Amino acid sequence: MAESTEKKLTRREFLNWVLGIGTIGWIAAILYPVYKYIVPPKSREAVVKSVSVGKVKDFKPNSGLNFKFGNKPGILILTEDGTFKAFSATCTHLECTVQYKDEMKLIWCACHNGKYDLSGKNISGPPPNPLEEFKVIIKNNEVFVTKDA
Repeated sequence: MAESTEKKLTRREFLNWVLGIGTIGWIAAILYPVYKYIVPPKSREAVVKSVSVGKVKDFKPNSGLNFKFGNKPGILILTEDGTFKAFSATCTHLECTVQYKDEMKLIWCACHNGKYDLSGKNISGPPPNPLEEFKVIIKNNEVFVTKDA
């Protein structure tokens, strides 16, 4: 007589399969909402080409102002000689927000003491690259910062 090579699934094996699949489903039902809470959704950056930062009379020589350029920070500086300079205010090292230090006449990142000169070039500290420079336009006594595309 030829023996059958098919193995029958016992009741215990069937219950083990059902409980295993149920346990995996239960774990997934717990972990998925936790994952969605921890990982933020990807949002598209608003396409911004130009922003109004203020009136010319609002700025004093040797001062800086941080502003929003879309959903990223920007920095506008009025130098002692009356020239406006604008840059991305995101440090090229770890993306901290930089600020203008009027007593040192440079752009400074507080995270790791990174320093940039008034042309946006990295001069000391860990920042590997210069800041992205923006164009400043003065129209009807109002200061606009634009990004060349």
